[in-house]
Amino acid sequence: MVSAVAAIGASSPPASATTPPDDSSGIVATADATAEGCDPIDPRLCYLPFPSNHYTADDPASATGRRVAFPSEGAPVNAAGVQIDVTEWNRNDGFSPNSTLLTHVPGLDAEASALPSWTDLGGSLDADAPVVIIDVDSGERVPLWAELDTRGDGLPDDQLLVIHPAVVLTEGHTYAVALRDLVATDGSPIAAGEAFSAILDGTADGSLADRAAELAPALDALEAAGVARESLVLAWDFTVASTTNTTGRMVHIRDATLAELGDAAPEFTVSEVIDDPTHDDGTPREGLARTVIGTYNVTNWLTGDGAPGERFHYDADTAAEPDALPAANGTLTATFQCNIPEGAMTGADPAHLVQYGHGLLGTEGEINAGNQIRLANAGNSVICATRWAGMSTDDIGNAIETLGDFSNFPSMADRLQQGVLNQLVLTRLLLADDGLTADPSFQRADGTPIADASVVAYNGNSQGAIMGLMLAGVSTDIDRFVVGVAGMNYGLLLPRSVDFHDYEAIFVPAYPNVADRALILAMVQMLWDRGEGAGYVSHVTADPLPGTPAKDVLMHVAFGDWQVSELTAFIAARAMAMPVHRPVTEPGRSGEVEPGWGLETLEYPSNGSGLVVWDSGSDPIPLADVAPSTTRDPHEDPRADPDAQLQINTFLFDGELIDVCAAAPCLADPTD
Repeated sequence: MVSAVAAIGASSPPASATTPPDDSSGIVATADATAEGCDPIDPRLCYLPFPSNHYTADDPASATGRRVAFPSEGAPVNAAGVQIDVTEWNRNDGFSPNSTLLTHVPGLDAEASALPSWTDLGGSLDADAPVVIIDVDSGERVPLWAELDTRGDGLPDDQLLVIHPAVVLTEGHTYAVALRDLVATDGSPIAAGEAFSAILDGTADGSLADRAAELAPALDALEAAGVARESLVLAWDFTVASTTNTTGRMVHIRDATLAELGDAAPEFTVSEVIDDPTHDDGTPREGLARTVIGTYNVTNWLTGDGAPGERFHYDADTAAEPDALPAANGTLTATFQCNIPEGAMTGADPAHLVQYGHGLLGTEGEINAGNQIRLANAGNSVICATRWAGMSTDDIGNAIETLGDFSNFPSMADRLQQGVLNQLVLTRLLLADDGLTADPSFQRADGTPIADASVVAYNGNSQGAIMGLMLAGVSTDIDRFVVGVAGMNYGLLLPRSVDFHDYEAIFVPAYPNVADRALILAMVQMLWDRGEGAGYVSHVTADPLPGTPAKDVLMHVAFGDWQVSELTAFIAARAMAMPVHRPVTEPGRSGEVEPGWGLETLEYPSNGSGLVVWDSGSDPIPLADVAPSTTRDPHEDPRADPDAQLQINTFLFDGELIDVCAAAPCLADPTD
């Protein structure tokens, strides 16, 4: 990684790293945002404010009637002078339902302006809140929090205002955003910038008059909601991408692949059967009787051989169409590993089948962890896994390349969807009569089957939970999911994760300006939605995608998690209308925060979904947009706790969500 950092950082910073003059009285222009098509109401960077319907064009053929139209000459540029190719972004018919909103307000004093905090989401809906988001289609206010980006270099003109909706936005809907009654660091009111002032007072002419006409519906909607025009510092609107635009590629490759398989198993090979597996040092893996390793074939929807860096394969005659769907391109080979615990090998009853999702940039070998072997023995289950193509150890090199040039990001988004397809085909391999469980490696000595092949359940942790929510949104064969230390929305999650620190060693030299980096992280969510849980979470427990059953989901969260922010888990829970275990924490553990804001209380026993926060004594997460770093990381604790494991197994195999915490906060044993 050091050599990669050195290579990327060798060139001079691009023009976007320049600093505009400080002017707290209004928004000022810089040379960065003078490209044709940039929005004059926020001239700090092109594409600001973000997201905005200014950067769309009318398209009657799309589900929203719009098509994203980022001007190519306004895209961020890396230190080597390479501009991001926005072609794939411009295939969207709107912006992410998980959008991070960005704008630049010179001289803003966050405290004096009383920006709403994630510690009081209800306060963001107050009549006088300084930051407002209105669903133009329904008239409803959106709960949110707002903060200044703290990941900067101390230059105030590079510091953006960051606005986070506390819910997943409704696909296809249009939203109006308002900033009002803001205060500068010198205590003076912040005035609207020159362009926006002209729009407000009706003196806009030329191209600015066209911008005024674009903004008129948003201003009308805000005024109808009680946001006075004279109070505005800035306002704009944006439309969320349609469900089909976000999920259509994944649903297409799923349907075509599974239809071709029918009830048959994919072609597979068992390459290795290891009885009495050992650790690398030769000591036995306690509780594990057999490991089965092999490969299976999956339809390849990527170019080439589907390796890291490949993108979706399209027919030549449709490739340029914005709503084109991928075309099959032969097959690829995926790997699998299954662990059979001692109890399953010797028990009287067939074991349960569990499909496991591994963590960040890992492998299927994560099922060798002691906590997973103990879970399998306690639940009499065989655990099988494959790699999350797109974000496995195989993809580290492509991730590094992407951090240096985000024109490459579409390859990650596309391969993540292929990776989910690989998971769907693994499920079929486990369920099919002629599949893996019919192989001799899945037979006991007396010839009886080790596992019951009629049902597969899912359990995943960390990245396996983030991606598990996507799998839940598209799986046609698994009904019950456990997602441990869960979250979603990488654009929001990464700045709050310690896991991102190493990758910032590449990202920061490649894009030296903090405002550029904030914009890039917000932009990539538009494509990441296609290949992670955030784009599918609204269709998991209700309103399922076509041909897909609704699911039951148990979500476990680690209080104070250093790697997957619990803020993102609560947003996911709100999207799934998931009740939360209360009391969430011991009195005083969450400070002034109301844990589980917006969620109903989980009533036991339940046969539905639920969220449980496990507290192992770590400090609460910081208020700012930084990763936790005090006391210890509790990320591994819930999956290893005996009570949490009992709740997991009962939920997956008995279909019941039970209270294992005796109506008290759930406390996990620290793992170290």
